[in-house]
Amino acid sequence: MKGLSDRVDAVVIGTSAGGIDALSIVLPALTIGVRAAFFIVLHLPRKRPSLLVDIFAPKCALHVREAEDKEPIEPGTIYFAPPDYHMLIDRGPQLTLSADDLVHFSRPSIDVLFESAAEVFGPKLLGVILTGASQDGAEGLEAVRRAGGITVVQQPQESRAPMMTASALKRGPADLVLPLDDIAKLFRSLDPALSANMSA
Repeated sequence: MKGLSDRVDAVVIGTSAGGIDALSIVLPALTIGVRAAFFIVLHLPRKRPSLLVDIFAPKCALHVREAEDKEPIEPGTIYFAPPDYHMLIDRGPQLTLSADDLVHFSRPSIDVLFESAAEVFGPKLLGVILTGASQDGAEGLEAVRRAGGITVVQQPQESRAPMMTASALKRGPADLVLPLDDIAKLFRSLDPALSANMSA
């Protein structure tokens, strides 16, 4: 997609089973020139501390942090939802954490994140569904689509657990259905300098 860096202010990513390996391919593709903020829900055990920042901070050029309630959103930052809290985007924009009921047996929920982000960012949002053994994310990606955002789904046949990606596509078509390597290329194109080189 040409001019993606100008079209996207925020990226939401949802994943579950196989997600750490998938994110280890796509997140390191991000460069320090990327100004979009990234928000990620990865289903984890709800009663254990998350090690996602420890895992991904050494791999990523962007700043990686666990989301905190009411903190302002900073461009060029990757935010992971903490265990046992829904992560929402609120006006400001800022992050909000919620202990509301589980959605699709999950807290944090991908749907909750995507639906709140669609309300705030609208057509400037990029939504991505990766591998997972859940239907969580299908309704959320539909919300991104309805808001005019860009929707991306990992190819189900490549997904370690294809239920999440297949459920998202069953709910409605995605703008792009890609293998992980191509999602990584898409993320690199969010850097304006690299995007210009790719289209030259």
